[in-house]
Amino acid sequence: MEEQLLNILSSNIVFILAAVFLIVVILKGVRIVPQSEKHVVERFGRLHSVLGPGINFVVPFLDVVKHKISILERQLPTMSQDAITADNVLVQVDTSVFYRITEPEKTVYRIRDVDAAIATTVAGIVRAEIGKMELDEVQSNRAQLTAAIKMAVEDAVDDWGIEVTRSEILDVNLDDATRQAMLQQLNAERARRAQVTEAEGQKRAVELNADAELYAAEQIAKARRIEAEAEAYATEVVAKAIKENGIEAAQYQVALKQVEALNALGNGDGKQTIILPASALEAFGDAFKLLKGGS
Repeated sequence: MEEQLLNILSSNIVFILAAVFLIVVILKGVRIVPQSEKHVVERFGRLHSVLGPGINFVVPFLDVVKHKISILERQLPTMSQDAITADNVLVQVDTSVFYRITEPEKTVYRIRDVDAAIATTVAGIVRAEIGKMELDEVQSNRAQLTAAIKMAVEDAVDDWGIEVTRSEILDVNLDDATRQAMLQQLNAERARRAQVTEAEGQKRAVELNADAELYAAEQIAKARRIEAEAEAYATEVVAKAIKENGIEAAQYQVALKQVEALNALGNGDGKQTIILPASALEAFGDAFKLLKGGS
């Protein structure tokens, strides 16, 4: 049995070798690339092609997958670098950069250490951009500063086949002396605002008091005008009565006023005893006669 098997193998060795060679060729010629990767293919030591995700075919034994590059987004470790603002304040800036490789052939053949190169580029750009701004601008315009840094980094790494997706300034730290000086300045500004607010309140109170006094004066003037109008009307009525009824109407008004005055005098506190002149009694008599219609 073994001899027959050996005879079969020896007689068909060529076909077996050919089948094995064909299998190896197929395996070498078919490349399956994952979705998250791109493969760089070299032929005779030179760049030949870049294989994308899916099934790819290459020339066996001539084409070699030399580099397998992940195209997932990456995050560099948080970087801290010192920078000096336009008003000569030393700050420490913490930054973080996110990027992904879009053209692996550039990344592989133009730069050796991508992370280190991006970190160095970001550090230089951050120092340059912060050097154009004062400390207050750095604190208040952080979004603008972040956008400027991202744009500058994108231009710098474009030749490396890299896309910078995000560039964030995480924190801007100050030394203790600068922090204390800023705290004193902040307290002084708060005190100034409090004084301004108090002064404005006092000014508003004076304005309101003046408005109230003006309103009161206007109301008093209006009341006096109404009284004057009423008095003028009363005078007009009396004058008309005198014209129509003669001197008796005038004597009646005078007597009536005398009676009202004496009545008011008698109603006062501690003034129950009143000494009247003879003319006053005559006035009472005249008033009563006029009230009865007598002459």
